[in-house]
This record gives sequence, structure tokens and C-alpha cells, in this order.
Amino acid sequence: MANAPRILIVTSRYYAHVAAELEAGVTEGLEKVGATWEFLEVPGAFEIPGAISMAAQTGEWDGFVALGCVIRGETSHYDLITNHVARGLMELSISGVPLGFGVLTVENEAQAKVRADRRQKNKGAEVVAAVLRMVGLSYRFNKGAENE
Repeated sequence: MANAPRILIVTSRYYAHVAAELEAGVTEGLEKVGATWEFLEVPGAFEIPGAISMAAQTGEWDGFVALGCVIRGETSHYDLITNHVARGLMELSISGVPLGFGVLTVENEAQAKVRADRRQKNKGAEVVAAVLRMVGLSYRFNKGAENE
């Protein structure tokens, strides 16, 4: 990448303590590579794909990180939300939007805490690796198209 990537971190803060730890893992990873970032909060995980879609149209950012947590409850709401969020983010990815998927889908809060914790699974760091790789691919293929 010619310049430090600009990343928009779109976070559902429905489970604020989990989201904060995910964000910390992401920002630590972005700092290590000299990337710049901005935060955008949305009400829930369902709104993440829409917010990224709108932001992608501006051309301001090189990549996007989707962060949040959905914990299974007593109803089918979990299945609806997780399926549609994943579908929405996949559609964005297939359309060429470089992104990292950091929406935790878990059975309980204990699982969420372990996955978000920077001393344990540190999913925030994993998301950074994914988005940076996708930004690199975007740059490679978009630059190649400009040279034709």
C-alpha cells in the first residue's frame, strides 16, 4: 500500500463492554501499521452493513471494520440478525468493499468476553489482519485497472 490505509470502524455498541474491547484490539493493530481510523457508532448489528454501504460510497476510506456482538436469546431474533448481518457484509465484500468481519455471534456473554479480550482470543487483532489484506488486494486490483 502506497499510503497508510484509512479505516472506518463501524461499531454496534449494544454490548458496550464487549464492543470497547474489540475496538481496543482493532486500534492497537491499526496503530502498529500506521493506519488512520475513525469510529462510527450504530444502534445494533443490523445497522452495520447499511452504514458501511453508505460510507463506502463516499470514497473517504480504504477499508471498513464491522464490530459488534449478538448473543443468542430465547427467540429466533438471534438467527434473523446474525444471518442478515452476515449476508449484508458478504454482499458488500463481493461488491469490492474491503472489510473485516468482527461481529461476534455467541451463545452467551462469557464467550463474547473471551473472544473480545486482547489477552485471550483477541478477535479485534484478527479483524485488522483481514481488513488490511483486503485493502491490499483492493489497491492491487484497482491500480491494475487504472494502468489498462
